[in-house]
Amino acid sequence: MTDVTRSRVSSAQNQQQDIVPFSEAVKVWARVAALSFGGPAGQIAVMHRIVVDEKKWIGEHRFLHALNYCMVLPGPEAHQLAIYIGWLLNRTKGGLTAGLLFVLPGFLAMLALSYLYVIFGGVSAIEGMFFGLKCAVLAIVMQAVFRIGRRAIKNTPMLAIAAAAFVAIFILHVPFPLIILGAGIIGYAGGRAGLPAFGVGADHKSGPIKILEDRDSALGEDIPHHARPDLAWSLKISGALAIMWLAPVAILVATLGWDNVFTKIGLFFSQMAVVTFGGAYAVLAYAAQAAVESHGWLRPGEMLDGLGMAETTPGPLIMVTQFVGFLAGYRDPGVLSPLAAATVGAMLTTWVTFLPSFLWIFAGAPFIEKLRGNAALSGAMSAITAAVVGVILNLTIWFGLHVLFAEIRTVSAGGWTMDLPVISSIAWPSLALTSLAAVAIFRLKLSVVTTLLVCAGCGLLYRLM
Repeated sequence: MTDVTRSRVSSAQNQQQDIVPFSEAVKVWARVAALSFGGPAGQIAVMHRIVVDEKKWIGEHRFLHALNYCMVLPGPEAHQLAIYIGWLLNRTKGGLTAGLLFVLPGFLAMLALSYLYVIFGGVSAIEGMFFGLKCAVLAIVMQAVFRIGRRAIKNTPMLAIAAAAFVAIFILHVPFPLIILGAGIIGYAGGRAGLPAFGVGADHKSGPIKILEDRDSALGEDIPHHARPDLAWSLKISGALAIMWLAPVAILVATLGWDNVFTKIGLFFSQMAVVTFGGAYAVLAYAAQAAVESHGWLRPGEMLDGLGMAETTPGPLIMVTQFVGFLAGYRDPGVLSPLAAATVGAMLTTWVTFLPSFLWIFAGAPFIEKLRGNAALSGAMSAITAAVVGVILNLTIWFGLHVLFAEIRTVSAGGWTMDLPVISSIAWPSLALTSLAAVAIFRLKLSVVTTLLVCAGCGLLYRLM
């Protein structure tokens, strides 16, 4: 059989069959979900190790192209990457399966921890554990600034974008979506103009390490038949997903009114799903401040508790939003019992947070597959990632102020405002435990989960002393 004949046979098979057996894909995605600890970086690394290195289902360059697209979308990039790869390998059912399995373990684990939090949160032992988790989370977010910064800040223009983003959000209080939109426009223009500063290099260092070329993977380097742009298919599935996403919110507005807590949850997290670009840590900067300061659903310390839970459970780190919806329902249950309302709040938050990821992938991925190597799209992604570094730095400082100090004061001058700590209110136990967590992560190179467990144990001992 000639190479041309093989190619035609392969193309015909791709029109009718999955790239890999669906039953095996289900097992692999369940395994990825069970091992997806450590935030988006850890989840992406797990996917890469299993899907690229071990199974050889998709090549290195194809994996990075999919990742780049997911990074410029709103919402959790690791979840979207799982949907994208699942769709490439097993069509629509593959994307749905990969996305659902990626979320389910984390949802169940967070729900169980949330029950424990509201039922036993006043017990000294539980308080001590969450005290330790807060301090560890602060160090983990600091690590995220350095980790993402090393990848994104490759030159002076990227440093300038990151610095401008930090000043805009921390001092000038420019809305987060406008910051990301501005960075994307600058990056798109720079990439389209061919400026070297806006090019995207591979995430892996060059050298003697052999990578899996696209042509040597099960997927190959050609576009599968089902992944070719089809406007009718995209509109059909996008419409169905949009109705599934927005119909529950519309029903809540019509039946319960605009002021009901469930309506507010549905509207807020639906809005967040559209405007929060740049990954989980960037989402937290937006969600934490809005949930705490605008809606009053929870206190700053409780947001850190939720983040600690999300760090210790599998699945997307953005699952912390489920905890926000849980507490919002618990504290404003209406005619329901507090736990029943909390459960509804958690389920509603999860639904409107993660369903849009399926919409973005199924609507756009077929067209993105034809844009591999597009300079303008790569430039936009580079600039957005750089801006996200500045946003995460803002998040780190915001968390740090509330963990390390008992009092915060606001200073204003010339139209800008800034939160500053009252130095005399420093919490020395928090500072000591945060320093310990920083040493564990930066110096001893301990894993995120190990650091969280150690700090939770130290917090427990401190409260029981």
